[in-house]
Amino acid sequence: MADAPFSSLFVSSDEQVMWRVQALGDTGAFARLVERWQTPIQRLCLRMLGDVHRGEDLAQEAFTRAFARRMDWKPEGKFSTWLWRIALNLCYDELRRRQRRGETSLDGEGSEDFAALTDEAPTPDEQLAAQERADLVRHALMRLPEGYRSVVVLRHYENLKFREIADVLDIPEGTVKSRMAEALTQLSRSLKPALNEGPTPLPRPDKQIGEQLLI
Repeated sequence: MADAPFSSLFVSSDEQVMWRVQALGDTGAFARLVERWQTPIQRLCLRMLGDVHRGEDLAQEAFTRAFARRMDWKPEGKFSTWLWRIALNLCYDELRRRQRRGETSLDGEGSEDFAALTDEAPTPDEQLAAQERADLVRHALMRLPEGYRSVVVLRHYENLKFREIADVLDIPEGTVKSRMAEALTQLSRSLKPALNEGPTPLPRPDKQIGEQLLI
């Protein structure tokens, strides 16, 4: 078996790469960070906004802002925490602009792109059920207040630990856990009527419905 290329033996951490960006203005190094993080940041913006195209725009803006503000990054902190925070703040700003203008998400537009970015493509036999479930969850998620929505997205879709979410949001870990519990309860209340209209209603009325559908 041939030896692995010498360069492959050394995979730089995000923080090492970001140090080069900060210290040297290394655009090539920053391109590596964009490549690593583009899909997760797009998913975050998509789920926060419910709009595929605007989510892509804000993800790109998050990277542009991160490079422009590279001197603000603290080397003792995780690059991912800093980047999640930048992207979330952009999403919050966009949601508040929409609220002032009385706008809502584009809902039905781009639903196929939403599924492609968030989940593996279902088999043909499962496609309709999967799409219906995705639409139910997407609409329920968009009805959550932004503070609860961000916790759900980071925990259930991006698999961050509670302490990591606390760092991103700059709030106590206990607050993250309480927001998650309340978010799941609200999701369950929102989803239960639609689920009970099907041939096999779900019997559990508490936050477990939300947990099941977010898996």
